[in-house]
Amino acid sequence: MTNRETHTVEIAGLTRHLPLFEVAPGVRIAIFNMLGDTHVVKAAAAVLAERLKTSQGEVLLTAEAKSMPLVYEMSALMGLPYVVLRKSYKSYMGEAISATTVSITTGKEQTLYLDEKDRHLVTGKKVIILDDVISTGSTLKGMENVVTTASGTVTEIAAVFTEGEADWSHILALGNLPVFVNED
Repeated sequence: MTNRETHTVEIAGLTRHLPLFEVAPGVRIAIFNMLGDTHVVKAAAAVLAERLKTSQGEVLLTAEAKSMPLVYEMSALMGLPYVVLRKSYKSYMGEAISATTVSITTGKEQTLYLDEKDRHLVTGKKVIILDDVISTGSTLKGMENVVTTASGTVTEIAAVFTEGEADWSHILALGNLPVFVNED
């Protein structure tokens, strides 16, 4: 186990110490990974669901993979169906709708796919987009593009965290993670 520097955050009343990783020369981010942290998933989902209870949303939508337990838990709490946009195409997905993004954590182009079987859940529906962390907005833009292409309407965007100093005022988030830049 390495002695990695961390950034301490509060998530819906729970304290977590997020490890810092360099994503570009001299730039580090706190990595929030809720996979396997049932307490954080349930707490964050409960707060976000409560804040979205007056929303007109008809379906929840996210991209795989780290926010999948969040969308599942929120679906159960809110009584809404959910859709997960996949990051690789499988032949059984039929005539999938897709959009390309670049993630800060991978640094590579990736494609999001709406499975043909899930298209009816988005077409003509009011969609709430969920994510674990919105950092550059690239994945968010890809999710919005898929919803628009499928003739859905994004009514709300929610995340556990936003990241950095961009204007995220249109995002319902539980907190904001700083980007750590070496001043050297």
